[in-house]
Amino acid sequence: MPDTILLTLQVNGVRRTVDTHPMARLLDVLRDGLRLTGTKEGCGEGECGACTVLLNGRVVNSCLIPALQAQDGVVVTVEGLAEGDDLSPIQDAFLTHNAAQCGFCTPGMLMAADDLLRRCPNPDKEQVQEGLAGNLCRCTGYSKIVDAVRSVARQGEGR
Repeated sequence: MPDTILLTLQVNGVRRTVDTHPMARLLDVLRDGLRLTGTKEGCGEGECGACTVLLNGRVVNSCLIPALQAQDGVVVTVEGLAEGDDLSPIQDAFLTHNAAQCGFCTPGMLMAADDLLRRCPNPDKEQVQEGLAGNLCRCTGYSKIVDAVRSVARQGEGR
């Protein structure tokens, strides 16, 4: 087995090549190889959702994805949600509704919420709760997070 491999993928709209260990996880490539530290490592076992990103349009726990599986893939991280200096509607709603407490879970919550709103532009409360079920917040209840997601839906800004 080689010591390192060249991994090529598109991250937040930019083609990137990273020299990485063949057994690296996508999370390691994003945080260590590309310095995109918005994606967090929580449990490292796919239970908390802090490492949630989109891979080829699907929500994944990047701590569970072998980097090789992302070869030539399209990845969107929390850094890819904003357009330039403008926050995305879901980022703006989290800010408006004080939906971030310590902020550790926020990137994963934002990615899961963005995915939910793309799949279901007008979710009810139960659909939001189900859509975010793989993401844990250890600071508080989830009411402000759910309120933020529902406010985006009410404004018709879900994708």
